[in-house]
Amino acid sequence: MEKAILVGLDYRNDEFFEETMEELENLAIACDVEVQDKLIQKREAPTANYFIGTGKISELKNLINLHDANLVIFNDELSPSHIRNLEEKLEIKVIDRTVLILDIFAKRAKTKEAMLQVELAQSQYMLPRVVGMYKSLSRQKSGTGSKGPGEQQLELDRRILRDKITKLKRELKELVKVRRTQRQKRSESATKTVALAGYTNSGKSTLMNAIIKHSIQPEKDTMFSKDMLFATLETKTRKIELENNNNFLLTDTVGFIRMLPHDLIEAFKSTLEEINEASLILHVIDVSNPNFPHQIQSVEEVLQDLGVHEVPIIHVYNKIDLLTDIPNIPTSDSIFVSAKEDQNIKRLLEEIDRVLYKNIEVSMIVPYNNGNVFSDLKENSKILEAMYFEDGIHIKAIINEYYYQKYKQYII
Repeated sequence: MEKAILVGLDYRNDEFFEETMEELENLAIACDVEVQDKLIQKREAPTANYFIGTGKISELKNLINLHDANLVIFNDELSPSHIRNLEEKLEIKVIDRTVLILDIFAKRAKTKEAMLQVELAQSQYMLPRVVGMYKSLSRQKSGTGSKGPGEQQLELDRRILRDKITKLKRELKELVKVRRTQRQKRSESATKTVALAGYTNSGKSTLMNAIIKHSIQPEKDTMFSKDMLFATLETKTRKIELENNNNFLLTDTVGFIRMLPHDLIEAFKSTLEEINEASLILHVIDVSNPNFPHQIQSVEEVLQDLGVHEVPIIHVYNKIDLLTDIPNIPTSDSIFVSAKEDQNIKRLLEEIDRVLYKNIEVSMIVPYNNGNVFSDLKENSKILEAMYFEDGIHIKAIINEYYYQKYKQYII
C-alpha cells in the first residue's frame, strides 16, 4: 500500500476547505492509499514554483522522511511545471486531486461506455500536460495516479494523444446513439422515467435496490452498493411495476462530488443526459453527513450546469437509521427514508406515483369492435367496474393524463 502526505492550500478563504481536505482523504482511502499526515497552508495565492511556499516545502520534506511516504497528493489541480518542480525538489511522486479522482474512476469502470468515458477524460487531462512532463512521468511506473489511458505510458506524443481522443469520441458517439434511441423509444411509448441523482456515497444504489424490492416483479439483478466513494459508475435502468399499473423506469447515475474534474463531467455528459430527460429526479441526500447542506449545493450546481430546470425533483433524505433526531427541514418536496432498513420506501413510492401520474376517475363506453382499447386500459390503468351492454363495454376506471388524452373520445 502506498503511503501519502496530503497537501492543501487555503487561498480563497474557502468555507468548504476543511470539507474538501476530509474528502481528499476519503478519496485516497478509496484508492487504497494510506494517509500518513496532512500539510495545510494559508496564503493569498499559490506560488509560481511549488504552489506552496518554500518554508512549507522544507516542512513537507521532513514529513515525507518521518513517515517514509512515497506519494504526495495536492488538493488542487497542479500545472505541469508545479508537478515537475515539486518532484525534483521532493524526489517523490506528486499527483493532484484530479488525477486521484480519475484513478478511482479508472479502477471502478466496468462497462465499455464507462471505460471509454474515463479514458477520454484522462486523455483530455493529459493533453495540455504532455510538454515538460517526461521526467515527472518516468517516476510513475505504478501505483495511484498511474492507471492511465492505454498500455503505452500515457502516449506522450501530442499527435498520438489527439488521435486517441478523436477515436474515443467516435466510439462514444456510437454508444450515445444507442442510448438516445432507447430513450426515444421510451418517450414514444409514454413510459415515465425516474433518475437518481446525488452526491457520491449518498446511497443511490442502495435506494435503487430498495425500490426494486417493492416492485411487483422485482428483478434479480440488483445494483452493487458499498459504503465508499464512487462505489459504482454503471448507469443501469430497471423497470418498477406497481400494483396500480402506474409503472416507471428507474435509472441510477454517476455520483457527484465537490471540485469534480471538468473533463470528467464532459466525458460523462451522455450518461448524465438521463437526468435531463427524466420525468422526475430523486435527489438522494446523506442526511447523516454533517456536511449534507453543502453537498446539496454541489449537486444543484452540477444539475444547473447540465441545464436541468423544469424536471420536478423530490429530495430524498437517506440514512435516517444513523440519526437520533430528524432535522427540521421543509417537507413539501422532501421525504426521509432509510434505504438500508426499508424505512418509508412505500411512502416514497406513493409520492413518486403522485408526481408522475395525476390520476382521474372516468366513466367510458368502449364499442365492442375496439376491444384493444379495453385490453390496453386493463393492462395500464385501474379498472373499477366493467359492464357489458348492447352499445359496448361500460367502464369505470382510474386513468392518468396520458390515457385520458389517448381515449378521451370514449369518455362520457
